[in-house]
This record gives sequence, C-alpha cells and structure tokens, in this order.
Amino acid sequence: MKRRSVLGFAMVESLVAVLLLAVGVIGTLTMQARAFGAFSDATQRAEATIATDKLIGLIRNDQANVASYALAAGATPGAKLSAWYNETQTMLPGASVQVTVSAVAGTSRNIVDVQIQWRRKQGAALMTHRVTAYVAGAA
Repeated sequence: MKRRSVLGFAMVESLVAVLLLAVGVIGTLTMQARAFGAFSDATQRAEATIATDKLIGLIRNDQANVASYALAAGATPGAKLSAWYNETQTMLPGASVQVTVSAVAGTSRNIVDVQIQWRRKQGAALMTHRVTAYVAGAA
C-alpha cells in the first residue's frame, strides 16, 4: 500500500513542477510583451524629439523668415515646412503637428512652440511632445 501512495506522490510532484514552469513561462512572455511596448513608445518619443530638433535648427538658420514656419494643427504646411513635415509623417504616421511663432515684445526674439501629437496604436492614449525655443530675429 505504501508503494502506491509513493507513486502517486511522484505524479503530484511532476504536475506541480509543470504548473510552476507554465506560470514562469507565461510571466516571461508577459514581461517581454510589455518591454516591446515600452521600446516602441521610447522609439516614437525619440523620433518626435529628433523632428523638433531638426525644425528648430531649420528655423535658426532662416531667422529672417521665422514667421513663415507657423503651422496650425491640421493645416497644410507651407513650402518651408513641407519637406520637414513629410519626413515627420514618415517617422510618426498620422502625427498632428502645430508650430506657433510669436514675437517677444520689445526684443528681436521670437518664441517658437512646436507640438507633435500621435497615437502609438489604434485606441491608445494620445502622446504629446512639445518644445519651446527662443529664436533671435534677423540681424
């Protein structure tokens, strides 16, 4: 009688081991999926940062025409912005871009506010990257 209970106990031990292994594998897969999502978010934030940096650089190199870089959300970009805008749309599909240019009273400086919004995937929360820069006016 003892032998039968010992054999049954070995079977229970094996089932518990398989159950623990399954829980571990499921946990590992869940962590992997979350890491992939976080990586995707970080990649898109980096692309938005690079895009705003490029635009601020373009504006600083063309200070005489700062006002021509303004772009309302959902508007069609002008000639100065179209290449940058198309590149940004390639990197962040469906992104909404808004560029506000306003003069600082009593100075030759301008405030340039760039805002890029996008969704990582359908139904996800709206992500926003916003940069405000001061650009000296043309000398």
